[in-house]
Amino acid sequence: MVQTQFCKKVKFVRHDGAREFATNSLQLFYEDEGIEQQTTVPYAHQTNGTAERAIRTIVTIGRSMLHHAKLDKCFWAEAAMTAIYVKNRLPSPKVVHKTPFEIVYNLKPSVKHMRTFGCQTYILTPKENRLKWDPKARAGIFVGYEEVSKAYRVYDIEAGQVVISRDVNFDESTFGLQLPITDEDVDDLDFELLDLDDEELRQMEYKQTGKRKNRLNDEDTAAPRPRAVRQRPGLEESSAPENNSSRQEEDEETKDSGDPTPPVFWRASANAVEAAVDLSEPSTFEAAVSGPDQVHWRKAIHAELESMRLRGVFRAAKLPNGQRAIGTKWVFKIKRKADGSIEKYKARLVAKGFRQKYGIDYTETFSPVVKYVTLRMVIAISKHFGWPIDQLDVVTAFLYGVMKEQVFCVIPEGVELDSTFDCLELVKSIYGLKQASRVWNETFDEYVCSIGFQVSDFDPCLYIKTSDGHCVFILVYVDDVLVTGSSLELIAQTKNDLKTRFEMTDSGKCAFVLGIELLDGEDGSVTLCQRRYVDDILKCFGMDDCKAVASPVDMSSRLVSSDATTKVDAPFREAVGALMHLTTATRPDIAFAVGYVSRFMENPQEEHWVAVKRIFRYLLLKVHDALDSTPEIRPMIGYV
Repeated sequence: MVQTQFCKKVKFVRHDGAREFATNSLQLFYEDEGIEQQTTVPYAHQTNGTAERAIRTIVTIGRSMLHHAKLDKCFWAEAAMTAIYVKNRLPSPKVVHKTPFEIVYNLKPSVKHMRTFGCQTYILTPKENRLKWDPKARAGIFVGYEEVSKAYRVYDIEAGQVVISRDVNFDESTFGLQLPITDEDVDDLDFELLDLDDEELRQMEYKQTGKRKNRLNDEDTAAPRPRAVRQRPGLEESSAPENNSSRQEEDEETKDSGDPTPPVFWRASANAVEAAVDLSEPSTFEAAVSGPDQVHWRKAIHAELESMRLRGVFRAAKLPNGQRAIGTKWVFKIKRKADGSIEKYKARLVAKGFRQKYGIDYTETFSPVVKYVTLRMVIAISKHFGWPIDQLDVVTAFLYGVMKEQVFCVIPEGVELDSTFDCLELVKSIYGLKQASRVWNETFDEYVCSIGFQVSDFDPCLYIKTSDGHCVFILVYVDDVLVTGSSLELIAQTKNDLKTRFEMTDSGKCAFVLGIELLDGEDGSVTLCQRRYVDDILKCFGMDDCKAVASPVDMSSRLVSSDATTKVDAPFREAVGALMHLTTATRPDIAFAVGYVSRFMENPQEEHWVAVKRIFRYLLLKVHDALDSTPEIRPMIGYV
């Protein structure tokens, strides 16, 4: 297209080495066309700064539009394409008084047809396509512009798909998914036609092959995308029968939580931002069992339900009068190794605990987790004496706790019950319940103490056992368990005791725990590193391509509190919280800087946000800095 439309020859293509850019067919194409390939260095985003910065800008604009429109992130592709459409019609800072569209086509773009993304619309149904008493229009959501015709892209709520239409009425004061409308709602609507200059349309109206594409007529045309699935798919070919009372309760909870789940769809032309958006973890049950990784997710769902069956978590029941059933939700997570590769797909059925009532469904909720200082101390002791550190993961840990309160839940997606039952009674705790973590901790604590361990006075999640001059430690962080000690036999016995009571995955030598990478040195030392976490927060707050600095604090400026009534328009608290987590784990070098900016959490101003960004700039330079622990004893040195 570049050569045909703009008479330009592509000389080289630079990409990040991803497999989709280096397929056999593309390799042959590059060779035939004489195009040179250039790949960037892994984790060195600055070497492809132009593309990375463009992706970041598109994602930032698209994310803002989604939040403003109150739409689910499954509309990310439409938001991204609309962001590109809008950005190409905004003045470029590099060329005075010209937009990218004007630079390419030598024509000033029209903006009079542009509307607010995500607003409510009414799509006129042509007379030929409706019966006499059918509504004249259908409710929809404006999701973009059709670039090759005079038309808008509108998500038809009732049909569950994106349609292309010229006859659209906009309500730019209403956002979010609305229910289908009736004929009375549209009697007085004034439908407008999309008005683009013919010359502008002519410049845009082509296919990538260079052939012209015929304009659409006034009738709506469905976009070439998969139809949204309207029915809830089951785990097999046939879905589970729905229960009216249970579904009614679930619908009420969905309404209360303000979390509608519109159908998921895909727009192939949005591949430009695919690298910046993680689509591997579905947000709904429907997306998991019908998406590209459905084989993996179906296995994970089966494993979760089978684990619940074996544990006796649920009991089919009739909802007693005066009781209410809380809803459930599937959560999908990909567990990764230290190098970022996929370890396993995890599906977890969680309760909507926010529906629980204190004193009725729960009482106590607090549950401890191991302190980072305890983790570092035990690792240091183990490396000093040359002890092994083994890691275990409790499979569906929360399912071991026995419920003290009587709690009912609606029938989850993927579960089939006899029609005589309308809900499930929880015999064991599940994830999402307010008391689930506490019940699991009490169960684990009771068993570990029964096999001879004592709880540390310093940390309730550190257990110590001594036998014949040897000792063994157990650390627990929810369902992650570390075992270390001076005797291999005692360690093996402890692991066997734990596996006898709980189903556990034995990962062997600990290499990655709680987001911390353990790197062993040849001299017996160990390095605690969180470089992946640093990379993640830099990308999250848009600081991955900033200018690095050598210190986290600007000593030439002094921050003071402000009495201003307005705050800086930035995620100040979220950023400080992310930095605090890093400080407490492995990066004491930024402790002072983070503590300094945290004083201004109540009313942050622009200068405070600049100080936070400076810490990120320092982290960009020191991504690989980490805590080292060596086996030799070092003298304590004090400075005055």
